[in-house]
Amino acid sequence: MDTNPHDTTRDDLLDWLESKRRHVRQQVEAMRIEDRRVSTLPSGWTPLGLVHHLTHDVERLWFRAAVGGEQVALPVGYDGWRLPIDLSDDDVLGAYEEECRLATEVIARRPLDAPLAWWFEGEDPPYSTMREVLLHVLVETATHAGHLDACRELADGGQRLVLDRPE
Repeated sequence: MDTNPHDTTRDDLLDWLESKRRHVRQQVEAMRIEDRRVSTLPSGWTPLGLVHHLTHDVERLWFRAAVGGEQVALPVGYDGWRLPIDLSDDDVLGAYEEECRLATEVIARRPLDAPLAWWFEGEDPPYSTMREVLLHVLVETATHAGHLDACRELADGGQRLVLDRPE
């Protein structure tokens, strides 16, 4: 058993991140298919568009590119939110699952205090270590999971956590 506190912290953070990743997948999978590509908010994003964003703008950008230094295709501007029409629901969810798996591999190979391996030329990165990136991605994924909770309830009344109505 590894007693290195950095490894324990990384494992704990990764467990929390994985639970939020699961939350995202479960909420989208629980939605009616016709509701996955419809926006319920004025900003116009859709549940599958949010998953596409998490795949490309979050998991791929932060872990594979910034932390891992891997040269990967990244969206420009708001393209991460724009769902290509030719992608099926299974394609979008499968790409998210695969990107999460690849990101987890990067996390497993790097110490928490490792500096970023890459950032956009001419810009200062908002975070300086993998620990900070991991915390950021955990918070962002949890926030978006909550957004999906609201979208699902607005779309079909479904609730991940069933709450009693106040009398």
